[in-house]
Amino acid sequence: MRTYIRQRVPGGTYFFTANLAERRNNDLLVRYVNILREACRYVQQRHPFEILAMVILPEHLHCIWRLPEGDDDFPLRWRLLKTYFSRHIPKGEYISSSRQRKGERGLWQRRSWEHLIRDDADFQRHADYIHYNPVKHGYVEHPLDWRYSSFHRWVKSGLYPPDWTVPSDLIVQSREATDSP
Repeated sequence: MRTYIRQRVPGGTYFFTANLAERRNNDLLVRYVNILREACRYVQQRHPFEILAMVILPEHLHCIWRLPEGDDDFPLRWRLLKTYFSRHIPKGEYISSSRQRKGERGLWQRRSWEHLIRDDADFQRHADYIHYNPVKHGYVEHPLDWRYSSFHRWVKSGLYPPDWTVPSDLIVQSREATDSP
């Protein structure tokens, strides 16, 4: 069994990726985006955190969260968010026998990817990646065209111009990540 070492820093800022278990031809996150938003609010009311950037794609999402001072429990927040979402959408997904034995739904991959943001440059790289992601996956030609993104809030706040173009080094990194085995 693998041992996952999570870097937990009280009050830390983290980049996360969460995926649905079945990613092929799956649009649950955008189809039920309002329930996903409810899930975020539900968790934030009980265990506060700030969503600094976020993009919701059909079968996965990326976000940057800042936790409160003295609090490092992002796994609890993810468990509550995934559970809320799973309990509030119709059943119908494939459920493996191991998940059936544990009484689990088959919606989410069990783990999510997290990265502790180290500094302002690291934060900006991850925010740019989040906001470029719908373009990277071919859903839109420009980040402004994707409805389920904090890009609109960042434009309104003056953090990005409306015609923002992704930095060229991010395009190269994204292509390399897509091309690698």
